[in-house]
Amino acid sequence: MTDIRLKFCGAAKQVTGSCYLLTTQQSTFLVDCGLFQGPKKVRALNYEPFPFQPEDVDFVLQTHAHIDHSGLLPKLTSTGFKGKIFATEGTRDLLTFMLPDSGYIQEMEVEHRNRRNQRRGKAEVAPIYTRKDAEACLSHIVALDYVDWVQVGPDVRARYWNAGHILGSASIEIEIDQEGEQPLRLLFSGDIGPDNKLFHPDPDAPADFDYVISESTYGNRERPETSVPLRRAALQTEVTKALADDGMLLIPVFAVERTQELVTDILALQDAGEIPKAPIFLDSPLAIRVTRVFQKHAEDLENLSVSPQLLNSPQLHPTETTDESKRISKISGGAIILAASGMCDAGRIRHHLKQWLWQSKATVLFVGHQATGSMGRLISEGAKHVTIQGEDVKVNAKIRKLDVYSGHADGAELASWISERKPIRKALILTHGEEDQMVALRDKVVALGIDVSRIVVPALDDEIVLSATGSPTLVSTQKPRVKPEKPKSPDWDNDLAELVNAVRDGFHSAADDKARAVFVRQLRRSLELDKAE
Repeated sequence: MTDIRLKFCGAAKQVTGSCYLLTTQQSTFLVDCGLFQGPKKVRALNYEPFPFQPEDVDFVLQTHAHIDHSGLLPKLTSTGFKGKIFATEGTRDLLTFMLPDSGYIQEMEVEHRNRRNQRRGKAEVAPIYTRKDAEACLSHIVALDYVDWVQVGPDVRARYWNAGHILGSASIEIEIDQEGEQPLRLLFSGDIGPDNKLFHPDPDAPADFDYVISESTYGNRERPETSVPLRRAALQTEVTKALADDGMLLIPVFAVERTQELVTDILALQDAGEIPKAPIFLDSPLAIRVTRVFQKHAEDLENLSVSPQLLNSPQLHPTETTDESKRISKISGGAIILAASGMCDAGRIRHHLKQWLWQSKATVLFVGHQATGSMGRLISEGAKHVTIQGEDVKVNAKIRKLDVYSGHADGAELASWISERKPIRKALILTHGEEDQMVALRDKVVALGIDVSRIVVPALDDEIVLSATGSPTLVSTQKPRVKPEKPKSPDWDNDLAELVNAVRDGFHSAADDKARAVFVRQLRRSLELDKAE
């Protein structure tokens, strides 16, 4: 009997690049094909060849539309993949806008990078993929209904279960035929949403599997129990403080789900008279398009009227064009700006940060996960300066965090979801989390009765044989592209930026020109000594 193999091509001891390769007797397929995000050394993986041959992949099972799960699909289709991408209708509709937008971002980033490379005499680089590649990829997507079994390969069946994470998100149940044996049963969690999430019912899936492959993003986090009223009360406090004395509120947002939740809650608070009716600028073309998708699927969502008018509120000002976005800079205060990207690494939020971050009347409110190495992470952890579009910007704005809008289940909710999948006969495989989160989640599920010897924590590019009769076997097929401990470590460029900012602060804090001259001489002497050693 041919081995069934599972290779971890992303999201292994890291929260990015979700991609799992399965090889059976008759099929080769992927679960997700996500973009690597975060530090430069991790993002560099996007430019490398896949650790498999795209033309050998028969089909893809897509859990949801977030770019860290879907963002390399256009690269897959442009480098030889000819098969179908199976997804829910909601995921398909979101990808219709998200993938071309991602292709446009790749093109713009490379254009800016190549201009810098030309000035420095360096070779030009090509984008990971283009908008045209992304649009061509969309023809591969086939929409499926939840709960219905579908024969996706000659020896593979799949059905999708609500994961409660974002519109269209799913956990995927898979059965793989084995000659002379019962089918091998697997469940890929995708990203699991929290209980009591706006728009979605609690996550659901069956039980009784050979293998469960579960995310562990917030395995070590416990959030206070929340509800729609409690979340809106917390938001009310933050917005009221930020807008006091003609203050300006900037919220870096993720275009999918987080934006729509915030807009829904802000408008509800304004309609109830609980916060000022300040103008709300939704400055993200993708978020505006995604909001229209939400309106299309209103009947399938909770806490949203059948005919929502989110984009038609007199308080909300969607700004799709560049000129409309630039006009926001004329606002002197008393407004709310929601702009992408959520981690401040791209998009229009960087222009608004450049204008407002140095002003004490501004507040930057973070409402989502900030990856290691992202600008959002640096700001949220107390950086005094950041570099935006080549310029040093001092951080004088008030920096706030609100952890009630997470799209991920916390540690207790994840452990409960996993426990409800029992019996898990062969192994629980933990992915999509940094190592400390995985360890914490492992301890939680062990306390709920899962044998610790049946818990597997793979590293990037690990491959295991999924046995129907014995324990899974780890096989090493190649040197990992990034060492397991590196994805969460800081980048050298972040260290350099912090050093430059520290030198600048030291220079400007010197008492007078004489002291500044002494500071420069001491710095030069230190560099010369280091070079000599």
